[in-house]
This record gives sequence, C-alpha cells and structure tokens, in this order.
Amino acid sequence: MVRFKNRYVLCEVVSEDPRCRQCIEDRAVGLAVRDAIGRIHGDYGLACCSISFTVKYLNAYTGTVLLRCRKDSYRLLCSALPFVRQLESRGQRYPCCLRTLHVGGTIRTCQKFLIQYNRRQLLVLLQNCTNEEERQCIQKSLLSCSLTEEQSRSGDEEDDDGTETD
Repeated sequence: MVRFKNRYVLCEVVSEDPRCRQCIEDRAVGLAVRDAIGRIHGDYGLACCSISFTVKYLNAYTGTVLLRCRKDSYRLLCSALPFVRQLESRGQRYPCCLRTLHVGGTIRTCQKFLIQYNRRQLLVLLQNCTNEEERQCIQKSLLSCSLTEEQSRSGDEEDDDGTETD
C-alpha cells in the first residue's frame, strides 16, 4: 500500500475591509485558489493541484487558512497564492490577498508554527499598547498561548526519573 504524502500551506487573508474576514467561507477560498491556479498554470497546473486540494481549516475571525495539496504540486499552489486578488462570498466580492505563512508536512507542525507566529504578533501588539488595561489583556493572551501535549502512558514506559513502571 502506498501512502500519498501531502503538504499543508498555512496562509493569512490580508484585507483592508474588516467585513471580508467575517464573511469568508472555505468554499469561497477554495474556488478563488483554484481560479488563480488555472489562470497562472493553465489546465496542467489545475489538474495537478486539484487531485487532493482541500481547505482543511478556516478561521474567519483571525483570517487563518490551512490548505492541503499533494507533495508533488505544492510549489504550483504556493506560486499561485499571491495572484488571489478577491474572494466572492454571498454575492459580494471582497478585495484581499493570501499571504503564505508556513508550509509543513503535517497539520501539527502548522499548528506549532501558528502558535509561535501568534505569540510574536501579540508581542508586537504589547509594545504598541497605549494604556495599562490593553497591556494586561495582551499579557493574559500571551500566557494562554500554548499547545498541550497528551502523553499516553503504557506499562513499559519510563517515569520522569528514568525508572521503568510495572
């Protein structure tokens, strides 16, 4: 059995219109990206990228998008993302662009990168605070940025002190 390797492209929707982020849907992002791939790379690029292309995650509040494609065609996808100029949703067209943040082999690596990226963004916001209330709110957000890891413990695993459990 052969496993198909994928690449996950983490993007950010950049728009001057704040309504754009609240109104976007994963279907609209997928159609806009497919359209851009078709315009830039033609039928060949569209066929290569459409095999396993999906929008895996969309957070309309933060404007974060996670796209999945085959490992062989992720370069075609990444080269077409800057050419997405608008998203159409609910009969409205919103001018925007997609900024590539990270390309990873798993969703987990993209999650880890996103946590670090958001932490850096919060630090920038912390430096630009004007009053103490904003500063405390951002510091609280900074402290809550973590990815908890569950470890399954079996009978033959070692404890923290290096001894085996029975």
